[in-house]
Amino acid sequence: MAPRTPKSVVKVDVTKQPWEQDSPLHNRWHPDIPPVAQVSVEELFRVETIDWTGGQILDNDSAEDVKNIDLSRVHYLSGPIRVMDEAGKPAIPGDILVVEICNLGPLPGDEWGFTGTFDRENGGGFLTDHFPSATKAIWHFDGIFAYSRHIPGVRFPGLIHPGLIGTAPSKELLDIWNSRERLLVEETPSLTLCSSLHTRPLANLPLAKGALLGKIPPGSSQWQAIANEAARTIPGRENGGNCDIKNLSRGCKVYFPVFVEGANLSMGDMHFSQGDGEVSFCGAIEMSGFLELRCEILRGGMERYMTPIGPTKLHVHPLFEIGPLEPRFSEWLVFEGVSVDESGKQHFLDASIAYKRAVLNAIHYFSNFGYSKEQVYLLLSCCPCEGRISGIVDAPNAVATLAVPTAIFDQDVRPKRGTPSAARVIQQANVPKCVYEGKLPITKVLSLE
Repeated sequence: MAPRTPKSVVKVDVTKQPWEQDSPLHNRWHPDIPPVAQVSVEELFRVETIDWTGGQILDNDSAEDVKNIDLSRVHYLSGPIRVMDEAGKPAIPGDILVVEICNLGPLPGDEWGFTGTFDRENGGGFLTDHFPSATKAIWHFDGIFAYSRHIPGVRFPGLIHPGLIGTAPSKELLDIWNSRERLLVEETPSLTLCSSLHTRPLANLPLAKGALLGKIPPGSSQWQAIANEAARTIPGRENGGNCDIKNLSRGCKVYFPVFVEGANLSMGDMHFSQGDGEVSFCGAIEMSGFLELRCEILRGGMERYMTPIGPTKLHVHPLFEIGPLEPRFSEWLVFEGVSVDESGKQHFLDASIAYKRAVLNAIHYFSNFGYSKEQVYLLLSCCPCEGRISGIVDAPNAVATLAVPTAIFDQDVRPKRGTPSAARVIQQANVPKCVYEGKLPITKVLSLE
C-alpha cells in the first residue's frame, strides 16, 4: 500500500500576525474555545504552528526584542482539533486520547530558531538572580544539526518536539487550576521561594490582555467572559500542556486524559532542541514547525490506566512512550549539585536547589574554555543535555546531576593537566545582551568575590 499523504488541518503563514491566520489560533486553555478542525482515528493529519512568541523575536544581533517581549501574547496554539472514532462518535470525558507523533520538523523556508533569557523584570527565569539581563542566541539548521553565530564552536543534532501539546480542560478542572494557583500567589508574598529561587510571578493568573481565543469574536460578551477565566498556558498541568519534555519526538505516543467532548487537542511551541529543564526559560531552540499525527481513542481508559493522585478523579496526568529516534552520545561530563544554596545555607531534600547548583557548576566550568557565562547558560538550556534527580532520600541533601555530551564541542573540554586552553574559542562572538536596569539584588558566588 502506498504511504498516505497527511491531511492538512491547520496551516500557518509566518509572515502574518497570530490573529491574522486563516485557521484561528488560541493562547489560553478553556473548554468553550471551539474546535477549528475535526479528524478521525487512524487518520494521518498535519498541523503547522508558528513560534511560541508569534514572531516577536527576530533573526538579528540585538536582544531588545527579548527584553521588551509582551508575555501576555505568547504560546499561540494550533487547534483545538476535535477527534472522532470510526463510527463518527467523539471522544468523551473519561477516555484516553492516544496521539502518535509520526513526523515533525521546522517549516520549510523558516529553518532557524532562537534561545534567550528574559529580563528579570519581564519574565526572569531559573537563574535570573545570577543572569538578570535579556540575552539571545540565533540558531540555524543544517539538516539535523544546529549551529549558532552567537555561540561558536558547538554543533549538535536536534531532537525536535512540541514544547506544548494537550487536551482542553473541563470547566471543573479549569476552576481547580485557577483556585489553586491563585491561592499560591496570595499565600506567598515574599520575593523569593526558600530564599534561593527568584522566579516571579509564582503563577500566571487569568488575564484578558493579550488573549487570543480562536473562533470566539474579539470584543463580544462571550470573548470577555472566557478571557477573564481562561487559564494561561505557561505551566504543564493535568491535560499535558507546556511540559517541555524533549522526548516527545518522532515515533512517540502520548496518552492524554480526555476532559471534554471531542478531546479538543491543541499544540505549539515547537523546539528544534532542548536541554532537560529548559533552564533559561526562553530556553529551547524555539521555532515554527509542523507535526504529522495519528490518534486513537481508548474508551473509558482514564479509569483503567490513570489513577487520580488528588482529591478528584480529574487529578491525573498523561503518560508517553519514547520514540526510537534520538541523538546518541557516548561520552558525557556530569555535574553534581546538592541542596545547599549559594550562601551555604542547607535546604532539606530540595531538588530545585540541587539542580540549580548543578547548572551553576556547569556554567562556571565551561567558562574556562573561552565562553562567556551567558553563552554557556543558553547552551545548557537548548543542547541535548540530560538532567536527573539522582538522590531524593538521603537527608538533608537532594542530589541532582546535569550530563553534557562532550561531542557537541569542537575542542576537548575534559579536565586535564595544565590550564584549560581557550585558543580555539577566543570570544570571537558573544550573545546579544541588554543592560539590566532593575533594582532587584543579584546573587554572587561568594568564593569568586
